[in-house]
Parts: sequence; C-alpha cells; structure tokens
Amino acid sequence: MSGIVEIAKKAGVSPATVSRALRGIHHVNEKTRKKIVDAARDLDYPVRPDLLPRGQNEKTNTIGVIAPFISRWYFSQSISGVEQALREAGLDLLLYNFAQVDARERVMMQKKLVDKVDGLIVISLPPSEKEFERLLSLGIPVSLLGVASELCSSVSIDDVLGGRIATQHLVDMGHRDIAIMTGQKEPAFDFRVANQRLQGFMEVLQANDLEFNPRNELYSDFTSTTSEIAMEEFLTRKKLPTAIFCESDEMAFGVFQALRKKGMRVPEDISIVGYDGHDFGVTLGLTTVAQPVRFLGQLAASQVMALIEKPESVVRQMVVPIELVQRQSVLKIN
Repeated sequence: MSGIVEIAKKAGVSPATVSRALRGIHHVNEKTRKKIVDAARDLDYPVRPDLLPRGQNEKTNTIGVIAPFISRWYFSQSISGVEQALREAGLDLLLYNFAQVDARERVMMQKKLVDKVDGLIVISLPPSEKEFERLLSLGIPVSLLGVASELCSSVSIDDVLGGRIATQHLVDMGHRDIAIMTGQKEPAFDFRVANQRLQGFMEVLQANDLEFNPRNELYSDFTSTTSEIAMEEFLTRKKLPTAIFCESDEMAFGVFQALRKKGMRVPEDISIVGYDGHDFGVTLGLTTVAQPVRFLGQLAASQVMALIEKPESVVRQMVVPIELVQRQSVLKIN
C-alpha cells in the first residue's frame, strides 16, 4: 500500500506537508494541496471526498454492499432489505460479492471505493484491523450488518443469546443428550456467529448441569449440502442424541434430508431446532430462532443514509430482538 512517504516523493514535498494536506489542515498552499491530492490518487491512496477537485466530490447516489456467498438465504435476504430501503430513497446499490479470501482482500482494501459509492455496508464480515483502517480512511459512512462494532455504525443480533434460547427450549422439552451442528473448525471467513451460538449452547448445558459429549459436535459450512453429508456420517453411530441444535436453518434442512434417507422421523426419532427464520422452515415445520433478516438490511441502509445526510450524526450500534418460533420439530419427552 502506498503511504505518506511515497506521496511526498511523487509530489516533491515533505511527508509532514502531505499529512497536513490530506487531513484538511488549512496551512497548505492550494496549489501544493492539489499536487498532493493528485499524487495520492495516482498512487491509489484514499482521499477524503471534500479534498477532491470540484466535480469529483459530487454524490454518486450509490451505496456499496460488501458480502460473501450471495446465493445463501441469509445474505440474499439481507441484500434484499438493503435494496428495498435504497430504492425507496431513490438510491442505487453496487454489490461487491466474493467467495474466496483473496477476493475479499481485494475488495476490502480497494482504494477507489470512495469514487464509486457514498457509503458502505459490510455484511457478516468482521473487518481486520487493517481493513477497518482502510474503510474508515475513505471518509464515507460505513455500517456493519450482522457484526457488532464500537468503531462504526452496526446492526446486529445477540447470537450468544440466540444459542441459549434454542438450547434452553430443548432442555425445557426434556432433552438431555443434545448435539450441535456448528461452523467449520477452520473457516475461510471469520464468521463470529458460529462461535457465539456455540457459546450460548454451552452456557445452557452448564447452567443445567448437563455434560456435553464432544462426539455430539458436528461441523458444516452452513449449507444444506455439507450438513447432509455430516449428518449421514453422524447417523452411523450406534447411540444417537435425542435432539440437535443446528446453527442455521439451511443446516437443519440438510439434517432433515439425511434423516429422511435413513427412514427416520422428525421429531419422533430426533428433534431439531434451527436458526434464522428461513421461509422453507414453515413447510418443514421447523422450530427455529428467527431473526428479521430483511429488516436488518433495511436498518443498515437507513444508518448509512442518515450519516450521508448528516455526517456529524452519532454512530449507533443497534441490537435487534430475536424470537423462538415453535413449530413441530421438537418432541416433548419425559
């Protein structure tokens, strides 16, 4: 990444002058400031919109959304909520989608995002310290969706609480031997929700003096396909738990399919609780911890639009309520 020293060399000034110019301090000759800004842009260094020449700092009326795996229900619903809010406000959406770590770095560290969008929404990806520094240096509003943060605006749910709600329901229904399907041990992306929901699960077991069998922990990448495969292998065991908490509804769908192939019934043979509130869960009668995913997207869009309108607005961290939706996938046992 080009820095102050490289810009100073290109502009023929001192690093101190570059620092003052790019921070907007007035004691810099306008001709010199322009030379520095031009050098910074040539080197792909982010420049505050208010320092750009007239005509280059005009609004784009576009909000950028950075998200992985848009084919998955959670991400598509989040983006749909963002798009609805922007459309109603007469704004456009520019989507940055990727499924590989190297592509994430290219997008998150892109220097010219500020030229294309007036604000950014990052979905479910907790930025690294380096990424945070880059995003905040752009000088445009940033909101994190699905990740709580004190460094910028965010809209999220309490996933530890969600894990507790799901597990406590199973305990209340008489289950003592409970499995959990969680995220991969070494995921490509740092989705915090997997560990947070697992934490809530463990807290309830401990609070109820229930011992957890490590063999009851299954791993998946949150898709129904890998979840089905993991469950098929799990079902080869002689002794099975009476219930399983799946950290996403799509995981639960894979579990349903594996059980069907084996001729097993839900909830008679094994009870299932999911997480998310996926539309297809209604058809399967899946009990789930539901979160208002589209609404979360709308809130994130509203946050960014408010900060564009009033940059001095207070940065807000919003935590949205979740709820247990009881259907027919959990059997009450003695």
